[in-house]
Amino acid sequence: MSKTVALHTLGCKLNFSETTAIGRMLENEGFTKKDFDDIADVYVINTCSVTENADKECRQLVRRIQKKSPEAMVVVTGCYAQLKPEQIAAIPGVNLVLGAAEKFNIAHHLKEITNNDSCKICSCDIDDVNIFTASYSLQERTRIFLKVQDGCDYNCSFCTIPLARGKSRSDNIENVLKNVEEITTGFAKEIVLTGINLGDFGKGLSGGKKKEETFFELMKALEEKSSIERIRISSIEPNLLSNEIIEFVSQSKKFMPHFHIPLQSGSNNILGKMKRRYRNELYAEKVSFIKSLMPHACIGADVIVGFPGETTVEFNESVDFISSLDISYLHVFTYSERDNTEAVLLSPVVPIHSRNERNKILRTISYNKMQQFTSLHIGQKRKVLFESANKNGLMEGFTDNYIKISVPYNKEWENKIVDWII
Repeated sequence: MSKTVALHTLGCKLNFSETTAIGRMLENEGFTKKDFDDIADVYVINTCSVTENADKECRQLVRRIQKKSPEAMVVVTGCYAQLKPEQIAAIPGVNLVLGAAEKFNIAHHLKEITNNDSCKICSCDIDDVNIFTASYSLQERTRIFLKVQDGCDYNCSFCTIPLARGKSRSDNIENVLKNVEEITTGFAKEIVLTGINLGDFGKGLSGGKKKEETFFELMKALEEKSSIERIRISSIEPNLLSNEIIEFVSQSKKFMPHFHIPLQSGSNNILGKMKRRYRNELYAEKVSFIKSLMPHACIGADVIVGFPGETTVEFNESVDFISSLDISYLHVFTYSERDNTEAVLLSPVVPIHSRNERNKILRTISYNKMQQFTSLHIGQKRKVLFESANKNGLMEGFTDNYIKISVPYNKEWENKIVDWII
C-alpha cells in the first residue's frame, strides 16, 4: 500500500502486545511504521475501557490527530471500540471502528474505505467472539509480553471486560512454545505471560485441540522445553493460584519469584458485592504460603477503592487487612461507574472526594511496603536484567524478585543478566 501508520496503546500489557501484533500485520501489508507524534497516513488507537479516563483519553488523542494531520485516517479498536462503537463513530475524525472480532482484520478493512466515507463500524455480538489470536510485543528487546489467554468467564459486578473481550479462550501449549522460541531468537531474555484471566488458560483452546490444557501444564512445558531464561506470570486470580503452582515456582530455574494477585478489597462484605470468587482468608493463605517457601518473593495486589456501598468501616477493614499482609506493592484503582455493569445500580454511591482520599491512603501504604521490601534485600546479591537507557541517561533493570535498579548507562550490561549487590 506504500502508506505510513502510527499506533498508540491505551491500557494493559495485553493491549500493548496486541498493538504490536497489529503493527506487524500492517508492515507485512506494505505499511511503514511511524512514531505516533509524527505525521502518518493512518493512526490506530487500541483502546481500554476499564476506567472513564481511558474513554476520555481516546477522545483527546483523536482531537490531537485532527489538529496535526487532518487528512489522516483514524482507526479505533480495542475494548472501548467493542463496548461503545456508536459513541466512538460520532467523534469527528474517526474513520473506522473495529470491535473485538475484527481488530486483527484491520488491513482488509483499510483497503475497503476512503477518507470520503462516513465512519464505518465493524463489530459483532461479543458472544460470537470465540477466536484466539496470539500476539506478543517486540518493541522491548529485553522483556516481551506474550498473550496466551483472552476473555473471561467471570462476571465481577464492576467489570466490563467480559463484555469487551468475550468468553475465556486460549492458545495451545504447542503454539506458545513456538512463539517463545521466536521471541528467544530475537535475543529477548524474559517473557511475561499475559491474559485477561491467565489462570483460566486451557479453556476454548485454539488450533483444534479437543482436550483442555491447564496453566500448570503450560508452566511445566515452558520450564522443560523452552530456551528462554526468565519467565514472569503477569497476574493470576487467588482462587486459581494453586499450591502446586506456588511450589513449582519456588523450585523453578526460569519462573521468577514474583506474583501479582488481584485482591480488589480487604473487606469480605465488599468482595461479596463485587462477586469475587474468594474471601480475604484465602488471599491471606496464598500470601502466607508463598512467603513460607520464598521469603524473598515479591507480591503485588490490585485494589479498588470507593466501590458502591463501601463504608468508612469497610474501607478501614480493607486498610487493616492489606497492612497485615506480607506483600510488596499495590496497584490502586479508584472505582468509576461503567455502563452495563451490576455495580452501577448499587448504592449508596461513595463521593468522589472520598474515593480520591482513600486512593491516596492506599498509595502511601504501597510506597511504604515497597520501601520496606527493598530494604530487606540491601546487601544481597540478586540477578538483574538490565534494559536500555532511559531519557535521563540511566539504565534500569529488575531483579528476579522485581526490585527496580537504576544505574548510569553501561552498554556492556544492556540486555544482560548481571549479578548485582543491592
